[in-house]
Amino acid sequence: MPDITIDAADGSGSFSAYCATPATGSGPGVVVLQEIFGVNQVMRDICDSLAAQGYIAVAPDLFWRIEPGIQLTDKSQQEWDRAFELMNAFLPDFEKGVGDIGATISHVRAMDGCTGKVGAVGYCLGGSLAFAAACFTDADACSGYYPVQIEDSLELSSGIKSPLILHVAELDAFCPPEAQQKIKGALDPNEHVTVHSYPGVDHAFARIGGDNFDADAAAVANERTAELFRAALS
Repeated sequence: MPDITIDAADGSGSFSAYCATPATGSGPGVVVLQEIFGVNQVMRDICDSLAAQGYIAVAPDLFWRIEPGIQLTDKSQQEWDRAFELMNAFLPDFEKGVGDIGATISHVRAMDGCTGKVGAVGYCLGGSLAFAAACFTDADACSGYYPVQIEDSLELSSGIKSPLILHVAELDAFCPPEAQQKIKGALDPNEHVTVHSYPGVDHAFARIGGDNFDADAAAVANERTAELFRAALS
């Protein structure tokens, strides 16, 4: 599928996004939020899978201000080191990244063939961004897989007005037990938020081909996301 170009909300430039469309050419939209490896083949495959389910799926390049077009894998230490460098460079501009997500949602909503409903799904860094998207954008529904470092920003959840589900890996070293308890305690009272815990699995349990991939847990999480989007985006 061809990449598309999206104008940044702050007027600082434009960025590319991978776009996959359903065979019918129309449907609701889903914005796919990247891991620390960029819009790589894993993210593109997720977009293609969503398109096969009837969604216009778009994965924006959220590292474009640092280095456009990053596509790393999780198969070498060098790539891991570079991925963490990129994440650390991105975090000071986290708010700009959330603005880029909002611009992507608006762009997808206005695309020919889009029904006007747009959700977001993210993984790892993208899982945290899915939480932020629920807090700050007009996404119709969000799903975040193994979010990291959101436990100190939970007061932002008062801005959540549309459905959000979070998939938390019980053994996630990037989100230790005390952080998981804090997340659940703060978000459980919000009627729009559901936090699912996955026992016995680690961070990135839904990344196909990854060391921590767990087919059973991934299938459950993916079906929950599919149910969310069917209900909120149809």
